[in-house]
Amino acid sequence: MSEALTVDRASANPTLAEQPVSIRAETSLADPDSCKFTVSRSLHPGGPFFFGNRERAAGSPLGERLFGLSGVANVLIAGNVVTIGKEPNASWSGLKAAIGTAIRTQLLSGVPVILEMAAYASTQGRSDVELGVVVQQLLDRQVNRSIANHGGKISLVDVRQGKLFISMSGGCQGCGSSQVTLRQGLEVMVKRVAPEIVEIVDVTDHAAGKQPFYPSHE
Repeated sequence: MSEALTVDRASANPTLAEQPVSIRAETSLADPDSCKFTVSRSLHPGGPFFFGNRERAAGSPLGERLFGLSGVANVLIAGNVVTIGKEPNASWSGLKAAIGTAIRTQLLSGVPVILEMAAYASTQGRSDVELGVVVQQLLDRQVNRSIANHGGKISLVDVRQGKLFISMSGGCQGCGSSQVTLRQGLEVMVKRVAPEIVEIVDVTDHAAGKQPFYPSHE
């Protein structure tokens, strides 16, 4: 669902006085705990910058401001888009407007969204071990809860050089819809919390499942 938030003019800053600020919020269909806020101005030329918690956001005035809002779980800043992941028990009602206000206030302050030191640190990326922890949390808290009703489960096998290796079991193993689950669901959520992941590799033996993609020749 896409909705336009209030449009303000940056009268507080003479250099931006003639530039309107508009923000459009769009909740993800694949992940209801994720919402994309598209801003009418560029936020930062680099990135993407991902902050998984308040501590990670140190050095990003916008990130710190957003984590000051109850219910914000993680923040991804890229170009003119801010993608927010909320806590599962939080509601977008009221939170969307608060996020829009926080983004607009930061822009009008004249202070960079991300300070140069933080931008440099972000480009260093996280280790495979750190990415593995983030992905495992995603699987435990969101992904496997959503597919458990279908008897499926996705397990983390490994993270190596930006590649995520996963396996599917239960109802997902051998299911013809598993690639749809992978591409339209898991991939979207992983990119939100771990943009450093460049590829997801499914190592499942789907031929051993109840509904294999292709017949087993054993």
